[in-house]
Amino acid sequence: MTPAAQDRALVVGEALIDEVVRPDGSRERHPGGSPANVAIGLGRLGRAVDLLTWLGEDSDGDLVRRHLGSSKVNVLTGDRSATRTPVATAKIDAGGVASYEFDLEWDLPSSWDDAEGDPLVVHTGSIATVLQPGGAAVERLVADSRPRSTITYDPNLRPVLMGSPSHALPYVDALVRLADVVKVSDEDLAWLHPGVAPAEIAEQWSQSGPSLVVVTHGGEGAFACTSAGARLQVVAPKVQVADTVGAGDSFMGGLIDGLWTAGLLGAANRQALADADTAVLQGVLERCARIAAITVSRAGANPPGADELL
Repeated sequence: MTPAAQDRALVVGEALIDEVVRPDGSRERHPGGSPANVAIGLGRLGRAVDLLTWLGEDSDGDLVRRHLGSSKVNVLTGDRSATRTPVATAKIDAGGVASYEFDLEWDLPSSWDDAEGDPLVVHTGSIATVLQPGGAAVERLVADSRPRSTITYDPNLRPVLMGSPSHALPYVDALVRLADVVKVSDEDLAWLHPGVAPAEIAEQWSQSGPSLVVVTHGGEGAFACTSAGARLQVVAPKVQVADTVGAGDSFMGGLIDGLWTAGLLGAANRQALADADTAVLQGVLERCARIAAITVSRAGANPPGADELL
């Protein structure tokens, strides 16, 4: 395994065009997609990151590639590609909260030009893990990668595309069991397990495979638990909210980056992650909350760079 490969992250999942419809009816089009936003967050925080995704060879795909490249995300080239670049429409309400409609297909190439060796961390989540045929390919890739890389996962559920909770649940449970770190929103858990307290689900998940499970509560902060039995809480900084687009993705990117800085990523550090000091994890989560607060204070999925956190 080359040192260069072990200094990189691999993000697997959708990149697309977000069409944002504001309360006044105005529209904006810009690149998005949950995993792509996580990759951008990592790139802006100074991490080397590859994105394995499914874009069309069209003008929208070119726009997405340029956007990713501007944040130093390397988009892997595969042996085949989408017939058209996916589009998601985000409708913003008066409170700045987004709801989504999608027009997309999802798959993975059969082969791609990845770096020699294995990445330090493999991240996936959202549409890419449920929508078929690509969802099954993502699960296989994650299972194959787990012996050599840390696995991080954010369900980031989209009911419009994923059908009923009973349909999505087997896909989510399979990825949770494979993951070392899971970040999930309280809204996702309320849809997936209605009537069950988010902390209860997080603690169940932390005993099924992951060393760390984090539940975000929007402007109220986040709760986390570990497989060793620790519980942590962080408060979100108070900011003027422009919109919530990309907030969870920026938190996820910050979580990967923070664990990376703490030396807790990589298969060789799996036990260290399981045994991580709660003070270290608290510091990581507080920084994640700052990153998400900066993101919601400005329009669109626009995570901060490392210099903005100094």
